Amino acid sequence: MLSPTVAAALTAIVILSMAATPLVFMVIARLLPEPPASLEGVERPDGLSGQVLLVGFGRFAQVVSQPLLARGMKISLIEIDVDMIRAARDFGFKVYYGDGTRLDVLRASGAETAEAILVCVDKPAVADRVVELVKAEFPHAKLFVRAFDRGHAVRLIQAGVDYQLRETFESALVFGHEVLVELGVDEDVATETIVDVRRRDEARLELQLAGGLTAGRFLMRGNLQTPKPEPFSVPRSEGQVVNEEEFEDREDLDRRAPVA
Repeated sequence: MLSPTVAAALTAIVILSMAATPLVFMVIARLLPEPPASLEGVERPDGLSGQVLLVGFGRFAQVVSQPLLARGMKISLIEIDVDMIRAARDFGFKVYYGDGTRLDVLRASGAETAEAILVCVDKPAVADRVVELVKAEFPHAKLFVRAFDRGHAVRLIQAGVDYQLRETFESALVFGHEVLVELGVDEDVATETIVDVRRRDEARLELQLAGGLTAGRFLMRGNLQTPKPEPFSVPRSEGQVVNEEEFEDREDLDRRAPVA
């Protein structure tokens, strides 16, 4: 017969093991890879051909497809999200299941004959890999890429893509224009303001390509009120401009900027 002490210890062990079992299963479930999604009713690309190949068919690519289809262009669509593929079918789209970071999938999707390849995935690392493959294996195709942010846009330009666009840039400009108009700014003035914002953004991007993401900060407008530094003593002589060309460029930007 077990002693009271041993019996109590065994009881405690049993209770602890029962309490820990669900936690162990939760940890194991998180560590194990997710089961592959069912591909029932979903086709893989095989011998596709089209003037345009779209890699990724989320909300961005769905809008991009509309003007192409409106002009009668033949497009091939691949996507790795099975739920998205099935949902797209309900709206009249034939989308194939394919990973654009795989060379065999790109070939099966018609990349060798496509005139343009549109990379519309939402993950920058995935887009970069697709760009790398396309530039190396299908250099004939024009390469259009959805950029995630400024840093990604810089990488894409340096990679030699034909066109890149930050995914929220144009919609944000349209949004800002409408805000100005609704707040009483004249339509023409609002349009000129957006043109100025676009011009400053382009100039800043050029500087960032050469000097990194921190370059061109003077081209952005911020809402922080910073005091103008005053010298400790009055200078004996007036300052001289070292780089007159840069000074004139900044003067021109300030002169052409709309009054706040």
